Amino acid sequence: MLLDTASLYFRAYFGVPESVRAPDGTPVNAVRGLLDFVARLVQDHRPDDLVACMDFDWRPQWRVDLIPSYKAHRVAEEAPADSPEPDEEEIPDTLSPQVPVIEEVLDAIGIARAGAAGYEADDVIGTLTARAAGPVDIVTGDRDLFQLADDRRGIRILYPLKGVGTLQMTDEALLREKYGVDGRGYADLALLRGDPSDGLPGVPGVGEKTAAKLLAAHGDLAGIMAAVDDPAAKLTPSQRKRLAEARPYVEVAPKVVRVATDVPLPDVDPALPGEPADPERLAALAEKWGLGGSLQRVLTTLRA
Repeated sequence: MLLDTASLYFRAYFGVPESVRAPDGTPVNAVRGLLDFVARLVQDHRPDDLVACMDFDWRPQWRVDLIPSYKAHRVAEEAPADSPEPDEEEIPDTLSPQVPVIEEVLDAIGIARAGAAGYEADDVIGTLTARAAGPVDIVTGDRDLFQLADDRRGIRILYPLKGVGTLQMTDEALLREKYGVDGRGYADLALLRGDPSDGLPGVPGVGEKTAAKLLAAHGDLAGIMAAVDDPAAKLTPSQRKRLAEARPYVEVAPKVVRVATDVPLPDVDPALPGEPADPERLAALAEKWGLGGSLQRVLTTLRA
């Protein structure tokens, strides 16, 4: 099981009241909410391995170089041009201090974390999925990762509809039913349709239904663009014109939209711990941040 950690702690932050606080009054709603998510996921799905995948760079420069609008609307502060640090993401003031606490708590429990400089959590998930020998469940609130669904390999995306107790089990059968595409086709669909939340413009005039019809008729993105150059291909004049005009975007967008599968990751032990990796540190964190029942539920579930 691979967790899109940022996606989940954002959901926890907005789903758990900010009145959930540490003894010193600091909000810990995202910390406790994420721990409750982990407890429920382990209890319901009993994975052998669990990795919390991290955003070491939420807006990698190599993606911005290809599509400058990529996530541009979410930049709170640009990093200096010569800085190795990424741009600062716009995050609620009371969430950003909770992220280091989440990391410390996961480490003390012994839940593996993985990330790499210059890459998003999506890319870490793509790489670990590519390396996996058996079935994989990916937990995320980000539909971009639907592209990794693979019925042959047993790769599913568990997409929270209401917390993590109600999950949409997204496999290729569901994608074909809802969108008319398989896992790999979903990346082409997303690229054509665009995604305002990620600053991806898409092809003007091509929405989700039109994108699905184009893919059904021509197979994949390459087939669609080949049809643009084929006077005999069945495209309306407006579709041909719009796709031709969007060619510069279409040529670079696949590298932006498709998750990387070759991220250089440090070795981690993904096995779920039966006991905390650092009991003393965990006890100190539990007391300092008032993690109470949320932490106990995780530990009880891991010991079961």
